[in-house]
Amino acid sequence: MTNMTHAIAIAGASGRMGQMLIEAVHNADDCNLAGALDIASSPSMGLDASVFLGKPSGVLITADLATGLLHAKTLIDFTRPEGTIAHLYACRKLGVNAVIGTTGFSDAQKAEIATIAQDIAIVMSPNFSVGVNVTLKLLEMAAKAMATGYDIEIIEAHHRHKVDAPSGTALKMGEVIAQAQGRKLSDCAVYGREGITGERDPSTIGFAAIRGGDIVGDHTVLFAGTGERIEITHKSSSRVTYAQGSLRAVRFLAGRASGLYDMFDVLGLNPS
Repeated sequence: MTNMTHAIAIAGASGRMGQMLIEAVHNADDCNLAGALDIASSPSMGLDASVFLGKPSGVLITADLATGLLHAKTLIDFTRPEGTIAHLYACRKLGVNAVIGTTGFSDAQKAEIATIAQDIAIVMSPNFSVGVNVTLKLLEMAAKAMATGYDIEIIEAHHRHKVDAPSGTALKMGEVIAQAQGRKLSDCAVYGREGITGERDPSTIGFAAIRGGDIVGDHTVLFAGTGERIEITHKSSSRVTYAQGSLRAVRFLAGRASGLYDMFDVLGLNPS
């Protein structure tokens, strides 16, 4: 597989993340841009997908899924839940694998994705940063050691354009912590506080979301005990980390016909 060239289609090709992904594909020796998708109302429709780089690719941005996926082996999708689900059905029909960085899926949509993954191989993660996924592993260790006597709060900050809260990464952090302590996040999560809330329930995991400016993504998990507190923080200064992690996921999927994977699988962090 060392000489394999990965043919990649990008969804949301004219957006911030889409352009970052296109640039990453362009700069990777083992990848080539095979398709570019966007919504029909995009002003970039019909334009060369990498014109913003000053290096035309010959791949035109299209809203037609069959056209955009025709020459691709893998789709990278960081768009919106409804769009991603539609893209995945097209991928299943055409035998194209997928790397999904979209967040905000409902439980029903997650179940749809799991069903589709019986026919194609999918890596799905709320965050493709290698650093974030190592942070998740550290949180798993910390949560086991501090299961009692420590209050757990998750604080996240993102740019003003983000539409879902808490972030998918913050929720994943909560899930990892809860699972490490033998609990379900849905049973212990508290999302925001206001008014007379009473004393803090020590069994809860709290979330706070901040939105403003151009913050790429900051996440802090606070383990607050008596006489000490531990803070585990990850800060993103560029979406480049997400793009590079996405390409690692593409390479991981090469040769896999089906299955639903996450970044722990890609990075070898899951127990074998």
